[in-house]
Amino acid sequence: MNQAPVPASFLPGRAARRALLGLATCAMLAACGRHVQPATGEAVRSVSAATAVVGSVDRAGFVQLPGTVVARHSVQVASRLSGYIRGLRVQEGQAVQAGQVLFDVDAPELRAQSGQAQAQLAQAQAQLAQADSDLRRYADLYHAEAIPRQQWEQVQLRARVAHEQLAAARAAAAGASAQWPYATVRAPIDGVVAQKLASSGDLASPGRPVLVIDGGGAPQVQVQLPQELFERLRVGDVVRVRAGARELDARVASIVPVADPVARTHAAKLDLPAGSGLSSGQYVQVELADAQQAQLRVPSAAIVQRAGMTGVFVVDASGVAHFRLVRLGEAAGGQVDVQAGLRTGDRVVLDHLDEVENGVRIVGGARG
Repeated sequence: MNQAPVPASFLPGRAARRALLGLATCAMLAACGRHVQPATGEAVRSVSAATAVVGSVDRAGFVQLPGTVVARHSVQVASRLSGYIRGLRVQEGQAVQAGQVLFDVDAPELRAQSGQAQAQLAQAQAQLAQADSDLRRYADLYHAEAIPRQQWEQVQLRARVAHEQLAAARAAAAGASAQWPYATVRAPIDGVVAQKLASSGDLASPGRPVLVIDGGGAPQVQVQLPQELFERLRVGDVVRVRAGARELDARVASIVPVADPVARTHAAKLDLPAGSGLSSGQYVQVELADAQQAQLRVPSAAIVQRAGMTGVFVVDASGVAHFRLVRLGEAAGGQVDVQAGLRTGDRVVLDHLDEVENGVRIVGGARG
């Protein structure tokens, strides 16, 4: 014998709560887009409203790449001598002029080399003086036939060797003396000290930068291009650079044709406009045009808010409206981009939206 269902009010407390929760869930689903067919014989309410068909426009896609502002002319200042830095006279951000003294280098090896060269020079001079004296004395003996020809030739040879040794000693002494000006390091260009990589007392060595000086001129942006963008970008193209809230137009100055063997990217430099206000080392984003993309758009008038959710009412083939959630993009000129929720060809309701709800029939009005 079938037993009649027990009303929810007579169920135990937990079961009653479950039943009420299920009813509430059904109601919410209905409000968010489920169309409930009217009972047999029940009239469907109609609303006269304009509609429009969802279309798409071709829009250039964009790719954003990280970039770094660099100086147009940058020089790494290093010592040509090995020694300890003495009297580093500049600070980061300080303007310098070409020829200005930046720091001195205490070079003990150069002092030792110079001393040795001077000693060898003095020794060579003494040996030459002795060889010349012997040459004059043995010349008289040879002409008097007091010594054999072989001994005379040996004296001449010693004199020639002494002259050559003196020339070599003079060259070595001159080379050591020529190094002393490099113990005082001067600015090679006019500019600003961008980086200070060492301090007084640090050991300087050839090839190890102590300072970085940025020269004049508008700065540039350095960026790494993936292969597909490298193939499309050309020198002279104008691209957009974003620095925080600022937007600047930059022109492609150079592109390295050889790819980095690890990253598989090509280095490019972009010329920033004069007076950009950007400084070396600053992070920016470079915006480059990508392939054309189809972008769905709908009139802004079609957008409605229901229960805190953003959507539109889509009219099906039978003329019945259904609420559909959408994700929107940029809006301009009375149109708004739709990122998700619609397809090309969908028909959306444009007006009298306060009268439209799920299941109503859209009739009349000017249809777009």
